Amino acid sequence: MALQCGIVGLPNVGKSTLFNCLSNAKAQAANFPFCTIEPNVGVITVPDERLIRLAEIDNPKRVVPTTIEIVDIAGLVKGASKGEGLGNKFLANIRNTNAIIHVLRCFENDNITHVDGSIDPVRDKGIIDTELQLKDLETIENRLAKTQKQAVVGGDKQAKRAVEILLQYKTVLEQGLSARTVELEKEDRKLVADLNLLTDKPVLYVCNV
Repeated sequence: MALQCGIVGLPNVGKSTLFNCLSNAKAQAANFPFCTIEPNVGVITVPDERLIRLAEIDNPKRVVPTTIEIVDIAGLVKGASKGEGLGNKFLANIRNTNAIIHVLRCFENDNITHVDGSIDPVRDKGIIDTELQLKDLETIENRLAKTQKQAVVGGDKQAKRAVEILLQYKTVLEQGLSARTVELEKEDRKLVADLNLLTDKPVLYVCNV
């Protein structure tokens, strides 16, 4: 199964343009918010010199490089965690990916509108991070209520450990930090893997200059 990376960011920062550069699929890129509604998906092959060398030694009939799925997700806005700008739908699209490519607009251009009226990539990063953190906090609180009941009523040891982990996540998220800042052992991570937290995914920041 291919690694799936979701391109995220505010509207009009260049997500669909980046998607079009990376993949053969062509997404509409236009100067208005929410030009993308349904996520566009493109598959790209990953070049690897080691594969070429192995092919020279073995002379196989076919050489199949690994692939990455790139998903162009619609722009998020302030309030996305509460459903603003179809936020719930777009956040669900991010949840389905393995990693995040976060595009930040760093260029000035009066012909391309910015949803907040000015160019400030640090502010923009903060907006997206906050929305993802708030959604994760909601996920944690929902799970915590159920898991605490299991730990107390059933005396479930795994549930008790899961509660401790959930409380760690809750603490960092309430401090405005991302879930990935919580360091967990492999076994602990398995206990909460199905949460699929948005801010626990690896993130690559792309500055669009």
